[in-house]
Amino acid sequence: MARNRMSRRRKAVWIIGAAGAAAVLLVAGLLFQPWLLFVDVRVADRIPSPQSTPSTVMEPVEMADPETEDATPAPPAGPRDLAAGSLISHEHETSGSVRIIENPDGTRQLALVGLATSNGPDVHVWLSAGPVVEGRDGWYTAASYDHVDLGPLRGNLGDQLYDIPADVDLSTFRTVDLWCERFGVSFGAAALN
Repeated sequence: MARNRMSRRRKAVWIIGAAGAAAVLLVAGLLFQPWLLFVDVRVADRIPSPQSTPSTVMEPVEMADPETEDATPAPPAGPRDLAAGSLISHEHETSGSVRIIENPDGTRQLALVGLATSNGPDVHVWLSAGPVVEGRDGWYTAASYDHVDLGPLRGNLGDQLYDIPADVDLSTFRTVDLWCERFGVSFGAAALN
């Protein structure tokens, strides 16, 4: 009888232990989402070609109307690049380039061109006021500075466009960061020149 009781206790301990281990694995799986490492999401937005490079931008000017003596500058004929940079790796291997594009209507967009990084949970595209720091020290830099969240990263591969709000001062936010909000770490970053 005592032996039977011990056997039941052991069974109960094993069942409780197995249930606890299954719960821990389930929570860890939901938190870390390891299957994302094996799933690529490619985005293929059409990235506008610039009319000219930032250093050679020339604004067209209309001639003054002799009757009104008023000159009105014409808007640029096409999009132009305001800044550009190359992504470096931080916590995950990351490559590609970034461009800040101003459209003829004055709206601005961030372009991720040829992006290649790991897929991950809750990765966002940030414009950051912080510097780009190479190596492990750069993994956490962006969290200490002001940033503008342009939204979730739509895919880990390809070309992508993100709208930049009109009130964002690009002289303040000179870094692009691919920031994993869930773990507080940068996948990669680029300084805008």
